Amino acid sequence: MKRSWEGVVLKVMGAKDFSLEVTGREQITPNFLRLHLSDGGMLAATKIHPTMWIRLWFTDAGRPHQRAYTLVDPDPVAGTFSIDFAMHDGAAANWARTVQAGDTIEATVQGSSFEPPAAAPRRLWVVGDPASVPAINSLLDAVAASEDSPPATLWLEHQHDGDTALALHTRPGDAVVWLPRERGGAHLVETVCAALAPGAVDIERDWFWIACEAAGTRAITKHLRRTLGVDKRRISALGYWRA
Repeated sequence: MKRSWEGVVLKVMGAKDFSLEVTGREQITPNFLRLHLSDGGMLAATKIHPTMWIRLWFTDAGRPHQRAYTLVDPDPVAGTFSIDFAMHDGAAANWARTVQAGDTIEATVQGSSFEPPAAAPRRLWVVGDPASVPAINSLLDAVAASEDSPPATLWLEHQHDGDTALALHTRPGDAVVWLPRERGGAHLVETVCAALAPGAVDIERDWFWIACEAAGTRAITKHLRRTLGVDKRRISALGYWRA
């Protein structure tokens, strides 16, 4: 596929390109499709980390178009992983609807990183939605594997009833709250900001991971930084999509 200017810039920045092969498909909820992939040597050539994502290249109206997706259950020994697609209208979802085992897609690895806190946190606070569930699960797996495994509190915003059926890698002691998306995401922001109050959080020992719609991510991050005074090094925030 001929790349756009984005692809040229990524290459200059040292991005690595790979060809992935689809090996299977699985409808995990009515609105989410999981594709299983062979990595084309990608996992062996790159350093895997929690919340790792890659760029997949699609054709949209005759033009190259890239979207970022988090790896699900990467296995560097087998050279396999999966990717979950939200099945709305769009170039990526339209490709996923019709792709079959044996089909290939180009991928680029560049930009993904993970910076855990220097010391084990007292508690992990997570805000996300179905799009960030793969990253959240990889984060929970990493926390569970650590020597000092802190409990986690999760708020997850959903738009479809089936979203709440998505599997979460939570442990006993973790708390999960699913919230319907209401008033353009204001319901999630208000609920989370009310809960993240001075008496509930330890701004010097807790860690905050936020990956929901961009405006909601910004609002919650602003609350943490300006209202509570949380150091930016204790916050990992990324807007996963835009309304």
